[in-house]
Amino acid sequence: GKNCSLLREMDVIQKQDENCYCYVQNRTMHLQYLWSTLQIKVSSREKFRFEPISENNNCRNSETVLEFAACAVQILWKPETSTETVLSIKQYGEDVCFKIQPFKIEPYIVRVKREMLDGKLLFLFVAGIFLFHFANSLSRSAKFFYLSGIILSVLALLVFVLLTLKRFIPRHSTFWILMSGSWMVSLYFIYCFKENIQWLWSEHKSYLLGYFLAVGITSFAICYQHGPLTTELSITLFTWTLQFTAFVLIYFGVTIPQVAYAVIAVSLCSKGLCYPLGAACHIARKMKHHFKSKKMVFKYLTEEEYREQGESETIRALEELRSFCRSPDFPSWIAISKLQAPHRFAAFVLGSPHVSPAETKAHDEQFGIGSPFLEEQLFETRAQSEQDEPANSVHEEDEENESETHTQIPFPYATELL
Repeated sequence: GKNCSLLREMDVIQKQDENCYCYVQNRTMHLQYLWSTLQIKVSSREKFRFEPISENNNCRNSETVLEFAACAVQILWKPETSTETVLSIKQYGEDVCFKIQPFKIEPYIVRVKREMLDGKLLFLFVAGIFLFHFANSLSRSAKFFYLSGIILSVLALLVFVLLTLKRFIPRHSTFWILMSGSWMVSLYFIYCFKENIQWLWSEHKSYLLGYFLAVGITSFAICYQHGPLTTELSITLFTWTLQFTAFVLIYFGVTIPQVAYAVIAVSLCSKGLCYPLGAACHIARKMKHHFKSKKMVFKYLTEEEYREQGESETIRALEELRSFCRSPDFPSWIAISKLQAPHRFAAFVLGSPHVSPAETKAHDEQFGIGSPFLEEQLFETRAQSEQDEPANSVHEEDEENESETHTQIPFPYATELL
């Protein structure tokens, strides 16, 4: 019922009687205090009791079950006395009040100091950004899976035990009810541990180290026995859990909640932009392929197709030549004066064949099947191959030692013959 002393930045207060103190937060927000905290240090040569004071001293005024449990535990669980206490206050957070109860008439000093860059807040923020953007790859890593199991067992032992015993719980509804209760209890114990970590570390260091060592080794053995995640569904759920944890780290890593919300929204948009960007790139490739000129496709002809195409193109070229010779622009008298057989040219223009039957017969007799020219080429090719066989057998061993490949042409006049 008595008034508390208000603390301000850079205050140094020295008293020796029991008193309560409050620090009222400044509601004006500045980005320069994004990772800034205030430290309240109470020191004395004699022991004193540091007791936080909540706004609702009566637990019956609690609106939720969690608030009632927190109030009850704060009343029952009071830290041991000490000669020095340091309290970190988050900028733009809740107002903080506490009471100092000295056991002897000995002065104590209350100092208020601002820390412009709190390394803990900056570490939480950077860790949240890193965890969100690499959640997909980390969820597939076996080492990170084991590390996550150790951290979960140390911070939330009830949740880890429940997950380990999930196969023995037949009904899913019972499992989720127990999981909700385990998470609430674990979160409260994490809050109490965070508030009293300095006192626990100074007074009960050996117990804390024993707990961390025992639970860490046991959880690693259990995770190693089960093995890392293999199914895509479990990996996806683990990825979502890591991303949600990243959002929690980002929120508690800054002093201004609006900045945390903006960073979370930007992170979600940057993750979600991959889908519309991928769709836009796919549409752009389709449009580019639609408007781009088609590439020339070369097709190799068979011998029959080559012969047919040669005949058709020859006929077409001859018809074009006849049409040109019949046109008025053709210098007919100049062409006739230079020809040796103008009557044959005139017959060609009027539709006669460009090769006479006598010329066709002479060509077949000289270059056709059974002609002297073809027999001469075949005999020369056979004689040349028989002369090359002894030389090839002599140099065969040398060619294998040199590991070189020489391609022998058995018919050197094949190209000329064709």
